Amino acid sequence: GKALEVNQEVNCVIDFIHGCEDQLQKIKKQKEKRLLYGIPVSIKDHINCKGHVSSAGLVKFLGQVKEEDSVIVQVLKSQGAIPFVKTNIPQTMINYDCSNLIFGQTLNPLNHQKTSGGSSGGEGALIAGGGSLLGIGSDVAGSIRLPSSFCGLCGLKPTGNRLSKLGVVSPITGMYSVTGTLGPMARDVDSLALCMKALLCEEMFQLDPTVPPIPFDEEVRLRGNPM
Repeated sequence: GKALEVNQEVNCVIDFIHGCEDQLQKIKKQKEKRLLYGIPVSIKDHINCKGHVSSAGLVKFLGQVKEEDSVIVQVLKSQGAIPFVKTNIPQTMINYDCSNLIFGQTLNPLNHQKTSGGSSGGEGALIAGGGSLLGIGSDVAGSIRLPSSFCGLCGLKPTGNRLSKLGVVSPITGMYSVTGTLGPMARDVDSLALCMKALLCEEMFQLDPTVPPIPFDEEVRLRGNPM
């Protein structure tokens, strides 16, 4: 309900993931409560969710309904999370604003005269407006970091290829000089750390063997030594 309310104000949500209710009932029956048990998670537009379109803000991708979840969505579900909405992005994603001809302009919930940033601008606006606790964005040249900064959030761009990108739509292919990566967005650093700890698990390493099988190192984080 809160996500819908925020969306009416700033236009940040593009789709409701209809399978979230089934996912909720499924995890309720599980005896083991895993790291992200019951946490609703918002998903950036171009990350595949079964039964939904990943538009990348481009008309040419409309109608291409995905037949399976991306690896990162599969892992989120295995850790008990509930992916529940997909969020807006700029056309092609290579933009510091958040607008496209399909879904329109996303505004900053802190100031409707300002942009929420890009390209994970829908994530930034939804989380900052209180419509999501945790979101998954992506970053090549600031697409997590800029909306996090503009909306007063915390965001993490992990090392390239630290998280699986299988099942993620990209309008640009063959770009290897600068590696894009998926990463979490939230209102505090502890939430980012919890998400990374949950994602860097055996399920991800098995589903995508190109991801280095290196688990999250809690001791390194708790040292708190800035570089």
